[in-house]
Amino acid sequence: MASPTIVLVHGAFADAASWAPVTQRLLAQGHRVLVPPVYNRSLAADAASIRAVVEGIDGPVLLAGHSYGGAVITVAGVAENVAGLVYVAGYALDEGESLGQLQGGFPDSALAAALVYTPYPVAEGEPGTDVSVDIAKFPEVFAAGLDPAEAAVLAVSQRPLTAFAFGEPASVAAWKTKPGWGIVSGADRTINPDVERFGYQRAGLRAVVEIDGPHLVMRTHPDEVVAVITDALSALS
Repeated sequence: MASPTIVLVHGAFADAASWAPVTQRLLAQGHRVLVPPVYNRSLAADAASIRAVVEGIDGPVLLAGHSYGGAVITVAGVAENVAGLVYVAGYALDEGESLGQLQGGFPDSALAAALVYTPYPVAEGEPGTDVSVDIAKFPEVFAAGLDPAEAAVLAVSQRPLTAFAFGEPASVAAWKTKPGWGIVSGADRTINPDVERFGYQRAGLRAVVEIDGPHLVMRTHPDEVVAVITDALSALS
């Protein structure tokens, strides 16, 4: 099989730039890489958007998802040309399971007390609710380990996640039919690391690497993240 195109999927409260150090290294190594936006409007819609990107690629794809992006690739990964999945401090949901259900089985992380709920207008009906991270708490909870000036920029430019997505069940679980790899962020303050460990073990991932890093591990430990992604590529190729 030809070497897959790598599609990097960002999570909530972040954007495609959260992958920048990893993207830079993969491109320098000569890999084909795409980092599409995730609109954070609903799990089903976000997965459909990423699946459309994947299905527009000629050849196999390796999907890598960070945080909420893990839930997105769990659903989008059933696309026929997806060859494998890489979870980076991500949610490996089961079919019929929501983010809230998976998280609810474990003690809350520091994120729970740092969330801010803001109504946003919709074309018809009741306003929706956006969920973001308190700007003052963002550097410690979400961007731990980053330079304070960089964390401050990320805090004021975060992409909210609609509250609806927290209770929305995954329609499928691609890890049941596609090989997967996982990275646990051992010092994660956004997702309880036990949530990551449990999801990966249940999914029967081929290999799981634990990094003593924060939630944005692909920014603080890009070389280690790249190594897992390229190991997956080697196994698939």
